[in-house]
Amino acid sequence: MCGIVGYNGEKKAAPILLEGLSKLEYRGYDSAGIAVRNKTGETEIVKAKGRLKVLSEKTDGGNAVEGTVGIGHTRWATHGEPSEINAHPHCSDDKNVIGVHNGIIENYQELKDKLARHGYTFYSETDTEVAIKLIDYYYKTYNQGPLYAITHAMTRFRGSYAMAVMFKDYPDQIYAARNDAPMVIGLDEGESFLASDVTPILKYTKSVYYIGNQQVAVLGKGSVKFYDLDQMEIDIEPSTVTWDANAAERGGYEHFMIKEIHEQPKAVRDTINSVVKDGKIDLSEVGIDEETAKKIHSIQIVACGSAYHVGVVGQYVIEGLARIPVRVELASEFRYRDPLLDENDLVIIVSQSGETADSLAALRLAKKKGARTLGIVNVVGSSIAREVDHVFYTLAGPEIAVATTKAYSAQLIAMYALGMQLAKYKGTLDDERYASMIEELQNLPDQMSRVLEDKERIQWFAAKYANAQDMYFIGRGIDYGISLEGSLKMKEISYVHSEAYAAGEIKHGPISLIENGTLVVGVATQKRLFEKTRSNMVEVKSRGAYLMGITNYGNYSIEDTADFVVYIPKTDEYFTTSLAIIPLQLLSYYLSCAKGLNVDKPRNLAKSVTVE
Repeated sequence: MCGIVGYNGEKKAAPILLEGLSKLEYRGYDSAGIAVRNKTGETEIVKAKGRLKVLSEKTDGGNAVEGTVGIGHTRWATHGEPSEINAHPHCSDDKNVIGVHNGIIENYQELKDKLARHGYTFYSETDTEVAIKLIDYYYKTYNQGPLYAITHAMTRFRGSYAMAVMFKDYPDQIYAARNDAPMVIGLDEGESFLASDVTPILKYTKSVYYIGNQQVAVLGKGSVKFYDLDQMEIDIEPSTVTWDANAAERGGYEHFMIKEIHEQPKAVRDTINSVVKDGKIDLSEVGIDEETAKKIHSIQIVACGSAYHVGVVGQYVIEGLARIPVRVELASEFRYRDPLLDENDLVIIVSQSGETADSLAALRLAKKKGARTLGIVNVVGSSIAREVDHVFYTLAGPEIAVATTKAYSAQLIAMYALGMQLAKYKGTLDDERYASMIEELQNLPDQMSRVLEDKERIQWFAAKYANAQDMYFIGRGIDYGISLEGSLKMKEISYVHSEAYAAGEIKHGPISLIENGTLVVGVATQKRLFEKTRSNMVEVKSRGAYLMGITNYGNYSIEDTADFVVYIPKTDEYFTTSLAIIPLQLLSYYLSCAKGLNVDKPRNLAKSVTVE
């Protein structure tokens, strides 16, 4: 987690750093800080506990801090409680080396003990201070310059990190180092920028460099050079970011989350259009052709959080259409069961950021075991995108709210497209059904817009149940996958205890939790399972539950059971997740608003989990 920024140019650095941090605050918001070097060579460090606005007020929006070279950080605490002392930037005792860090140095205690034996003392509880002082130690002990000091420190670090470092003796340079944690560098005329992701850089340039693992970048004013651990200069080609800079702004919406909920039809349409050409799905850019598809004997979908729920739906879609065995696995558990994989297996890694630590580790294990790998990611040039054999880019654009909405919906499209085309290659989907499904797929954006028109009713219902303490989501088949994501959204931003259950499991324990007034959301979009799910809804209602139902237009008999019903347009049953999830996103959003919570930045959560 955590977000880092850097600027080296001729403009006043502090306001640029604060603006960049504002676009990264979704990555952490326990504390924030900046370090800016002025023309006399002195560096001012300003830190504050709490949201970024505290730091902004402390520095008058950055105007009170002079200097044209600087680094900044917004923190999600790992080592050490949230406090001004533990906030970044950290520095050596004489401010010879100053730096910010995203990640975890796992062996920091071992390194701390080594430095203590050499006379170093420590003011914070963080691993970052240890890392900065180790760099300082190598710099002063061997007198070989910053590049030598950083690369030698890197050989001692165990863990993940992205660092931006400044040296007192090199006032016009910023040094950046990376291992697993994300780092992006952009250049404009006479200016250099670095950040944890592209959103702070988009305003200035769309040509960016993705620094590789165990590499160092040296940023001058409008220039950058890259080096490996042997201090040999290497070439990295720039990548072009297609995102619109305005997509990272709220655009008149009260929160990023509600903006991104409304952007889902566009994200879905763009992702569909990227692979549907002339009425057929074209996976040539993904690299999955008929020959490759026919070699696939089984598929494992590996992901975390909402991306895992995409995988649950993907399992139903791919097995149902292509008749290929699919297993869905939490990335955090994948490595620890020693999975059985070979060259006939396809491992699909789903990650919005393409930097999720557990998912990256799972990918590397899959490759080590000889499996073919496919990434479904939203960020071009991200670590997962670079390391997989095949990549399916979703076109959701930048997603700022911590709770995913439009990236989730775009990932679903990737699963649908993969399932359909694998089925076509395998001969399990005839031409007529294939054409019909393509048409239904292309109708989804307009149908999603239609579902959004019902938001006022959902807002009313959410306000009515703003004091709910417990909530349960039930469904069968794909509807169970929808329920999992709806429950997670409720937990994430509304802080309501919520659980999702396969509806048939209600009688095996969970029904004992139902009492008068308990809110239960029943999702019933699958025709062959509708009556069974409705029967389960009747069971919980007879125990006192208040029922919200989500089903397709035409299933009006549900009103005999549910107290409040949201209808979605009819579509192919494999695609209903794309429509049914929207009311659940809106429900969690409006309930959070009714409780006066911080929708975009829920407590204890960060957008991109880049540490295990």
